[in-house]
Amino acid sequence: MSDVERECHQHAVGVFDSSLTEYDFGPQHPMAPVRIDLTMRLAAALGVTGPGGLELVPAPMASLDEIATVHDGALIESVERLGRRGGADLGRGLGSEDNPVFDGMHLAAAHVVGASLEAFRRVGSGSALHAVNITGGLHHAMPDRASGFCVYNDIAVGIRWLLDQGVERVAYVDVDVHHGDGVERIFWDDPRVLTISLHETGQMLFPGTGFPEDLGGPDAQGTAVNVALPPGTSDAGWLRAFHAVVPPLVRGFEPQVLVTQHGCDSHLDDPLAHLMLTIDGQRAAYQALHELAHEVCGGKWVVTGGGGYALVDVVPRAWTHLLAIVGGGAIDPGTAVPQDWREHVRTRMGRVAPMRMTDGRTPAYRDWREGFDPDTWLDRAVHATRSAVFPMHGLDPWP
Repeated sequence: MSDVERECHQHAVGVFDSSLTEYDFGPQHPMAPVRIDLTMRLAAALGVTGPGGLELVPAPMASLDEIATVHDGALIESVERLGRRGGADLGRGLGSEDNPVFDGMHLAAAHVVGASLEAFRRVGSGSALHAVNITGGLHHAMPDRASGFCVYNDIAVGIRWLLDQGVERVAYVDVDVHHGDGVERIFWDDPRVLTISLHETGQMLFPGTGFPEDLGGPDAQGTAVNVALPPGTSDAGWLRAFHAVVPPLVRGFEPQVLVTQHGCDSHLDDPLAHLMLTIDGQRAAYQALHELAHEVCGGKWVVTGGGGYALVDVVPRAWTHLLAIVGGGAIDPGTAVPQDWREHVRTRMGRVAPMRMTDGRTPAYRDWREGFDPDTWLDRAVHATRSAVFPMHGLDPWP
């Protein structure tokens, strides 16, 4: 174990409570809470959590006042009321196909916010170097409405808490396949928050936003960064785009805390989108962000989950790798998936689970400094983002 891994292992926590799976839109909804249960079972089976692994700490409930630091009182009232009585409030995004109302909705959503807020508190207070809430990452929720499976925006509440504690600069990197529009919008005109989202282009995918020319408000130009990737982008292209944009901007911004959202719906097996990453490419992204946190902000790293709808084949493996990296004990990709876990999947889901913690790929990419190819959609997309944003940070957009 390296010195960095040892430090992470000693000063990292996961915030988790099994009742967080009560954030549940119903049996036909893609965001099935079984993905969380399977992830935590796999992590425990591999020793990622539990004795000798990542310490798990209780998840508190966020208060109304804490949620109201980001969300309008009218939205909170509607979520509470509909969660008791049923019904719909489509003007606030509630009762739609994406966000069906369910019993106890406010309490379930407030619990997710509370879990993320605890992760932010642990890192912000210095009691933990890294902290993760794998059930968090509800990045689409807007101040006045639910959106895209997200009732309250736990990430934005956590970032707001950091700012209220006097943190001067926060960098937020979103690797979910969907544009991180809610977090971006909430901090659109706040120069203290750099938001970077790498996502499938909004030309093809919900929420239809997140283009290179979207740069932030008049007082925060250049602090909203969007890389709109073409459908079909795989490990090599995604990692090329990531390394061409994220590290230079984060280094230049010099954040005191790095916050990352890790939706794993960029995987080639995900049913809701069209990127083609593998578990191995996603794992490489987690490692790169971990290293960036140590390089730029002394290791202060807050981590959440996000989207991911391949419930058996992808989410548990991807997020177990993420939990291991947060805890300073990365798993060898060739590790066998424990037979007990595979048997649980067969019994509960009637599915055959993956055999190993890898998709058998070696993620590699061509560095941006090796040249820009204007004939490829990927390179044009990356160049558009660099051209729009880099000069605002005093960086050269050309390789």
